Amino acid sequence: MNIVSGTFKALYAALRQLPRRRMTMRYPDVQTEMAGYYTYDPKLGIAKPGYKGRHILWLDKCTGCQLCSIACENISQAIEMVKVNRNQPNNKKSIFPQVDYAKCVFCGLCVDACPFYALGMTEDFNLVSTSKSNLVYSPEKLAIPPKITRKKVEFKIEKELAYHE
Repeated sequence: MNIVSGTFKALYAALRQLPRRRMTMRYPDVQTEMAGYYTYDPKLGIAKPGYKGRHILWLDKCTGCQLCSIACENISQAIEMVKVNRNQPNNKKSIFPQVDYAKCVFCGLCVDACPFYALGMTEDFNLVSTSKSNLVYSPEKLAIPPKITRKKVEFKIEKELAYHE
């Protein structure tokens, strides 16, 4: 008797929810709109809102300081510094970050740690692959901007969040 009454209670609870409006979005059909690239301004100490998707690397700004790798070290160990044959005056060691998206948790701490505005996160968050080796993005691959274009939404920061005395 307990099984029958439990089944009817569950059925009644499900039928009661049918006339209500859906609270969740249907993902592929409906997507949220954000401000674009997630970046961090170290001078102001403010992160600009945006998607936390695939990283973008501006090779001309990167100095090879390894702060992004150090920030990622105790979280997911997704960033590894690799040597690239590229002569740049600001990067004498010619080392750049390489991201393994099989390990990355998209926390954005690597972007926050970069004091030279060389690293950001794009709106390309659909990283699908059938093998783990395709999820390792070299510095050259990170430098290519994504082909995805979404409607940009502008966020305004009303108060200055930096602490000054």
